[in-house]
Amino acid sequence: MTGPTSSFAIDVPAALLARARGGEAAALEQLFRWFERPVFTLALRICGDRSEADDVLQDTMLKVFSSLDRFRGDGGSPFWGWLRQVAVNEALMRLRRSRRLDVDDDAVDALAEDLVPPPPAAADAALLQRALAQLPDATRSVLWLYHAEGYTHQEIAEAMQRSVSFSKSQLARGTRRLRTLLQVDTPAPDKEHAHA
Repeated sequence: MTGPTSSFAIDVPAALLARARGGEAAALEQLFRWFERPVFTLALRICGDRSEADDVLQDTMLKVFSSLDRFRGDGGSPFWGWLRQVAVNEALMRLRRSRRLDVDDDAVDALAEDLVPPPPAAADAALLQRALAQLPDATRSVLWLYHAEGYTHQEIAEAMQRSVSFSKSQLARGTRRLRTLLQVDTPAPDKEHAHA
């Protein structure tokens, strides 16, 4: 079974990167356009606020553009993976600054649930967005990084400067809470039609 494909998984031609490294405005604009939506979406899911997501988008792209000469793609790592990590770090730094990542690190429970995908009702994007908005920031961040971006618990723990058990417990709690929030009430069968 393969993990989710990240919305960041955009193959950037080496020639475009070279032009962007040289400061060519058209190349920088192209990179911005290609990655604007994935960065904003990730930031919105982690921060839970459109204004903060806009700020994360701007900070991420400024940091990436000013550091293009540092990206070498060593070991076959794609440009999009590096950019995604910068975006995750920027979003989590914003949450840390506002102290919204401070949650209880108590017992790890229901670890078996950590591999269970969100419920089928998650297909309804609007319903999912409303449900995610009701989760604590740390829980929402773990869910998004794990399910949508394909991060491992180890990678989440490192990015959030927490333990692996923290990531697992937030995922389990968040999955249970999402199931509850995404439950669609089905009407009880009509008694007259039930005997027909």
